[in-house]
Amino acid sequence: MENINPPWLKDLMDPSTYPNRPQDVKLIQTHLSWVFLAGDVVYKVKKPVDFGFLDFTTLEKRRFFCCEEIRLNKRLCPEIYLDVVPIGKDKGHYRVEAPGEAVEWAVKMKRMPDDGLMSALIKRDEIEKRDIENICEILVPFYQRAKAPEDKLWLGGIDVVRENCVENFTQTEDFAGKVFPRETFEEIRRFTLSFLEKEEALFEQRQKGGWVVEGHGDLYSANICFDRKQDKIYIFDCIEFNERFRYGDVVADVSFLSMDLDFLGLCDLSAYFIELFRQKSGDNELLRLLDFYRCYRAYVRGKIGCFTWASPEVDEKTRNLSLEMAKRYFQLALRYAGGVKERPTLFVFMGLSGTGKSTIARAFAKKWDMEVFNSDYVRKEYVSGIPAEKKRLEPFGKGIYSREFTEKTYRALSRLAGERLVLGKSVILDATYIDPEKRKRVRELAGSCGANLVFIHCTCPEEVALERMKRRLKASGEVSDGRQEIYQKQKTIFVPPDGSEAHKVIELDTTKSIEEILSDLERRIQPDSK
Repeated sequence: MENINPPWLKDLMDPSTYPNRPQDVKLIQTHLSWVFLAGDVVYKVKKPVDFGFLDFTTLEKRRFFCCEEIRLNKRLCPEIYLDVVPIGKDKGHYRVEAPGEAVEWAVKMKRMPDDGLMSALIKRDEIEKRDIENICEILVPFYQRAKAPEDKLWLGGIDVVRENCVENFTQTEDFAGKVFPRETFEEIRRFTLSFLEKEEALFEQRQKGGWVVEGHGDLYSANICFDRKQDKIYIFDCIEFNERFRYGDVVADVSFLSMDLDFLGLCDLSAYFIELFRQKSGDNELLRLLDFYRCYRAYVRGKIGCFTWASPEVDEKTRNLSLEMAKRYFQLALRYAGGVKERPTLFVFMGLSGTGKSTIARAFAKKWDMEVFNSDYVRKEYVSGIPAEKKRLEPFGKGIYSREFTEKTYRALSRLAGERLVLGKSVILDATYIDPEKRKRVRELAGSCGANLVFIHCTCPEEVALERMKRRLKASGEVSDGRQEIYQKQKTIFVPPDGSEAHKVIELDTTKSIEEILSDLERRIQPDSK
């Protein structure tokens, strides 16, 4: 293997090395590449590594795979992937796009918006249904054009799929019982091999039916970028280094994005994406393969987390984060494999300000050992970036209580709940939910996660609510900004829930003691909702 710290690396940190003369250069390293951010241009250089599933160990191979990267990615975003360019030596210094003999090759790309990655937008709760619709508008014609030629159809056949799956289990068996339960490993392996055995005819039918494509191979939110100013979506970073990971059933590709949306808590958008793609592509058998491939994709992500956790080169923080991510991915894979038997419940404590919903929600969460997400806390800490205890006594519908902030707050609540529900964990949301449209969102979320939904509508006389809010405003450490004028505004627009909106709607009088309320609540909730 060549020296992993090549002689040209230092020179490429100098802005004068580049033809566009950027103000500065930033280097990002992955296990496969050096990526140089040079102003409005990006140069990506492949590392001389051999991981078995890829081999970049010679200059000739690196140039070939640079050309493949350009070819493949121009299919989805030709304006981003520009060319393969040399790194050469000129007057004693290494330069990008220098004349003469090349010592290295780089993929030249237009720089995408730094804040536009879909994964970042999801964390900022800025992804909506229209974004999913726009992605589908790109993907459906892409796959129609990407049909595999006759001599590549075997790459989407059951033998290659089995090889990929068995490879995963072989590479992770030593982590079973350490990173994730041995029982989880066995359950997923049993599901996978059983599915392949039972559905052999389906795989053959898909090959003959034209559903094997030269796809993307790595289709998830980290490889999708939104340019809001230009109203464009870039789907980038196709797998160029191994045909076995790129050719396959179209479901193998779209299942990755669906799994990723599930993992990030957007289970409702994941379901919406799959149904929309099914309708637009005409692939009515997609659902028969979906959980198999979602399980595969989640397992691969868990495997990568294991490798990172076991690497001696990463710091302790990265190791711990990788360990937690791996555990979650394996649990998600188990769910797709049918190994999560207990149906979770989404409990929504709702009602006007001052009606005691937060107090009861916290007590209920403590008794049943569940996580609870409060809208006041999420609005400040997650959405607005301010300390939860900081008072913001702004008028109704203004400042951090504007429609925009409120929409993002309720999206964040759904996302946080979805991250738990999709793993089979019950969770509590604590917010007014006075708007039926916002309740519709949690209904869709619960349905897409296979969860029960229980609305607990907290009520009390108006004078009790007003007195509670008065005391709360004077108390230290309270996150709520509720007060009389807010209560009166809420009262005019509040639409109470009806029985059709959830598996169960409970009207809860909160004027009793907490012990009495919890006892009453426990009696009225069916055992399978806890």
